[in-house]
Amino acid sequence: MSHIVVLPGDGIGPEVTAEARQCLELLSDRCGLGLTFEERDFGGIAIDRHGVPLPAETLDACKGADAILAGAVGGPQWDECEQRPEAGLLQLRARLGLFANLRPSRVLRGLEHLSPLKKHICTGADVLVVRELTGGAYFGEKHYRDDYASDLCVYTRDEIERIAHVAFAAARKRRKKVTSVDKANVLATSRLWRHTLEQVAGSYPDVALDHLYVDAAAMALVTHPRRFDVIVTENMFGDIMSDELSVVGGSIGLLPSASIGESGPGLFEPIHGSAPDIAGQDLANPAAAIASAAMLLDLGLGLAEPAALLADSLEATLRGGCWTTDLHGKARCSELGDDVRERLASQFTAREAHNELIAMNRGCCG
Repeated sequence: MSHIVVLPGDGIGPEVTAEARQCLELLSDRCGLGLTFEERDFGGIAIDRHGVPLPAETLDACKGADAILAGAVGGPQWDECEQRPEAGLLQLRARLGLFANLRPSRVLRGLEHLSPLKKHICTGADVLVVRELTGGAYFGEKHYRDDYASDLCVYTRDEIERIAHVAFAAARKRRKKVTSVDKANVLATSRLWRHTLEQVAGSYPDVALDHLYVDAAAMALVTHPRRFDVIVTENMFGDIMSDELSVVGGSIGLLPSASIGESGPGLFEPIHGSAPDIAGQDLANPAAAIASAAMLLDLGLGLAEPAALLADSLEATLRGGCWTTDLHGKARCSELGDDVRERLASQFTAREAHNELIAMNRGCCG
């Protein structure tokens, strides 16, 4: 039995998380996973109903969960609030100790034409961005006046070491290369970052490490994405670079993420925003939310086989040409979700037929 807290969020968040939840419910029923679900207010909708973006009851529910599935938050109607919806997300990450954000992106074979990059550039691209999530300028001391503003960027050696270990461990399961992205020619925090990465690398002699300044890395992502395996970087750089990386695969609507800590529940969410201009119209791409649900099963609950079934079904849906408007298709959000679930169900039907055939053959041989 595993309990999942669902934070639908704002804009298209409720639509895409609903499709992902239905996939998890189907898997739970067919695989006997015993998943239970609880929805809580979060973001702008929580401001409207509770006055704050992260109500105490939502935080308590998240602390008691086995994993958290979230949608995007925010929208123009909350821009002038004392606490904006995004503040709730930062608070949740900090309170749960979710210091590592994993953002995978790859170009699916046969779907290279979805990328705006030339085929010979994007083919075979498969990159994991490991973003430090609870430090840097996003969490630093802030000052704002009409004629002056500042955001303090601070990193400690311990913060850098723990995210470095996550990146090197991930690289060991992939192609054994880590690229550390910084701005060490200008920023003191980046100099500490680079020095610390070099020290941690000594514990991983089987993994290669190189360094790139963030501006050079941003250029390389769209000119030679195959040079990268695992990218590890600080909070703001990781936020920007992973959004840039989404272009390589064709749409930000495809990219999932996992935010994890040393213990406790992980947070799984698409990297895209709330897209209020298309909210409620069944036009959003739920692929990133569904892929986030697959990461939830794998990294959050340790259920690798059901996670693979869901990821394979999503990939088959995309290969089959079921594309939403961001991919220049005509499918609705609900239609893409239905297609994934139909492919999931067909996998179970095929397995059941195979098992029945094996049982019949054993009976005949007996």
